[in-house]
Amino acid sequence: MAAGIRDVAAAASVSVGTVSNVLNAPDRVAPATVARVHAAIEKLGFVRNDAARQLRAGRSRSIGLLVLDVGNPFFTDLARAAERHAARSNLVVLLGTTDDDAQRERAYLETFEEQRVFGLLISPVGDDLDRLLVVHGRGIPVVLVDRDGAGTPLPSVAVDDVAGGRLAVAHLCEQGRRHIAFVGGPHGLRQVADRLAGAREAIREYPGATLAAIPTHEPSVLAGRAAGERLCTLPAGDRPDAVFCANDLLAIGMLQALMNGGVSVPGDIALIGYDDIDFARSAAVPLSSIRQPSADIGTTAIDLLLTAAESPDLEPQHVVFRPELAARASTVTP
Repeated sequence: MAAGIRDVAAAASVSVGTVSNVLNAPDRVAPATVARVHAAIEKLGFVRNDAARQLRAGRSRSIGLLVLDVGNPFFTDLARAAERHAARSNLVVLLGTTDDDAQRERAYLETFEEQRVFGLLISPVGDDLDRLLVVHGRGIPVVLVDRDGAGTPLPSVAVDDVAGGRLAVAHLCEQGRRHIAFVGGPHGLRQVADRLAGAREAIREYPGATLAAIPTHEPSVLAGRAAGERLCTLPAGDRPDAVFCANDLLAIGMLQALMNGGVSVPGDIALIGYDDIDFARSAAVPLSSIRQPSADIGTTAIDLLLTAAESPDLEPQHVVFRPELAARASTVTP
């Protein structure tokens, strides 16, 4: 049977209150007594029930982080930065992925509420924020990540994806491309829809330029490869001369298919992705991409959460980063 705090107190010949002070406020206890208590802890193999202590206090030191796809390096980098920043405040991050599934999101939210997390960072599924507003109303700070929460009581940190879509297509058109395909999906994903909206805005600025949307069932390497294989089956004259992929995973799969199909990049088709993950710059043909500051998003989300926890009556902050173009060999002909 595991040793308890009373066992430690008996072994050290002190009161239970003294053991508690050694664990939580050792500066209040004489050094010799602290040493005796720690010796008893080591001898007995005592492990404090920190979870129970935190629940009695009404809130744990854990932050729930829910992302759409932990397999996407953008979210991995974001989570890593958030975890490191949270550790400075003695907080830990519990990471979950919803796979863009509303039921999985709901299950995670219920679990995090049951664990009385310190707060919640979430890239939400869909546009219905009612459940998150309920969580917020119960006193758990909620920060929207990779989603602009303007007009809601929830703080948020995001990137202007409409501007990113404009930037990608304007770059392709400035390279002389006029028949552009947008590859990505599902279009119900807010990020995908915003990037497509930006692409459509940009195409109107270039007379004679066209934009065709090619939906995919998910934003993955396999989906990009499948879309690329379909393009390779078209007669050369019917293919687009440029492709804008909604993220870099799609673009990497697209690049693989085009190269396997004997289509030159960027000679026949210029190709640009979105996120600027590490794999983009190290691809066989280094991929142009729209850069998102994933680490800055992660650290900013933690800062917003801490502010919301400390000052819940403050007006929520909505931070929007501007994307940047990273032009490489997949769009720029030497």
